Amino acid sequence: MNIRTTDHRTPSPTSVPAAAVPPPSRPGVGQLRAPYAEAVLGHAGRDWLRLNVPGHAATPGSDLAGVFGPRITALDFPPLLDGIDLGSDTPLDGALALAAEAWGARRTWFLTNGASQGNQIASMVTPALGRTLVVQRSVHSSVIDGLVLSGMDAVFVQPSVDPEQGIAHGVTAADVAAALKRTPDAAAVYIVSPSYFGAVADVRAVADAAHAAGVPLIVDEAWGSHFGFHPDLPANALSLGADLVTSSTHKLAGSLTQSAMLHLAEGPFADLLEPLVDRAFRLVQSTSASALLTASLDLARRNLVTDADATGSSVGAADRVRGAVRALGRFTVVSDGFHAFPDIVRADPLRIAIDTRAGGITGHEARRRLFRDHQVMVEVATDAAIVAVIGAGSVPDTDRFVEALHTLPSPLTTDSAGAGGAGMLRLPAPGATKLTAREAFLSPAVVVAAEEAVGRISADTLAAYPPGIPNVLPGEVITAEAVRFLQRTATAPNGHVRGALDPGVTRLRVVA
Repeated sequence: MNIRTTDHRTPSPTSVPAAAVPPPSRPGVGQLRAPYAEAVLGHAGRDWLRLNVPGHAATPGSDLAGVFGPRITALDFPPLLDGIDLGSDTPLDGALALAAEAWGARRTWFLTNGASQGNQIASMVTPALGRTLVVQRSVHSSVIDGLVLSGMDAVFVQPSVDPEQGIAHGVTAADVAAALKRTPDAAAVYIVSPSYFGAVADVRAVADAAHAAGVPLIVDEAWGSHFGFHPDLPANALSLGADLVTSSTHKLAGSLTQSAMLHLAEGPFADLLEPLVDRAFRLVQSTSASALLTASLDLARRNLVTDADATGSSVGAADRVRGAVRALGRFTVVSDGFHAFPDIVRADPLRIAIDTRAGGITGHEARRRLFRDHQVMVEVATDAAIVAVIGAGSVPDTDRFVEALHTLPSPLTTDSAGAGGAGMLRLPAPGATKLTAREAFLSPAVVVAAEEAVGRISADTLAAYPPGIPNVLPGEVITAEAVRFLQRTATAPNGHVRGALDPGVTRLRVVA
């Protein structure tokens, strides 16, 4: 089968009308540099006798050098080196300032423990602002981990849910405003945009609602680190009024896995938040932060700012895939239905979510067969869909993907349906909240059989992963629906439940 995608262009990444986004301004001359990466490279070029950590000492004949290459070990330096990150006006300072300029932030922090670290930091500073966090219920589990660390109360705003796809989208400004109205001690609003499936929320409207109530807006923009760097991309959350933004730079902006950024906006909350964020950052950042990860952040920023044409090529590649899927007619494009949800104002064009059910195969089985039979890796699968992503600056072989997708077996069989063909998994409604996340997490707990846990209070966060959106929170009542969902997720191909005590989710930890 030979399917070419080059003739199937589509004029827009989604049927949702795109808000006007001004093209990025011409980068300043400083953005052409990567001062930290350049300093590390220069340091590695000298003839060092390394009698410090890391213990591999950049030994040329080591196993590490043999597998990864001597260049990797030579660049693997510890922190606190003169002329790199120790002293005043260092290359690290320069790299951080350039990143803040690129994303439009007052200040940026480089993270070497992923966006999860950024979410934990953001959650930890909120007790200085109030007693209760107004939180989108479909946040990443790292935000819930932050609630455990901070001890904050939470009022949850329910996202819109596509029952056919079994996916959660975002929240509306009206729902956020209503939650704030019934939360007089609100500290901040915490939302996710874009979602795992690429749905972009009306961040400007949510920011206005938060600011009208006198609280900042925190946005988990883990999946939108590339936003704002090309006119075909949505604007980033900082430019739309967000006050603190987590950016998972490794996801689609090109840095190494586990590297991320945290951005603070210049605004009415900046003077209060900046020292708090800085102190919380030191609490959770490794004292042995990786020079490789940090340098990759510096390089990713430079690439995003200075090579918009490459990002445009990535958007074009994603458009070709969607166009081919529409033209061939076997599968459908999930974002084509985003217009039905009032909380979605746009779709990320670099996310390709495909409904596989119309083509007679579940998303889980499609992902498994693409991996096993075609050596094609996609980001995530649900019962109904798969999600492929194209990183900014990357132009993969889209013909290979489209051809592999359309050679998947059909029609759906009992085996490929998963869990004995019992029908599509639907997201369970959350149970009632009885305790704060921290209270439940630290309370005396017992482990019981899953069926005996129904009706009891969970001591753990349980999340189908990916995407890592918690289905059960510490402090919530465990429902039979949630148990069924998690157990069926665990038995699906590549299924995994983060926080589970065993792979099959047969036992759960509950408050005693």
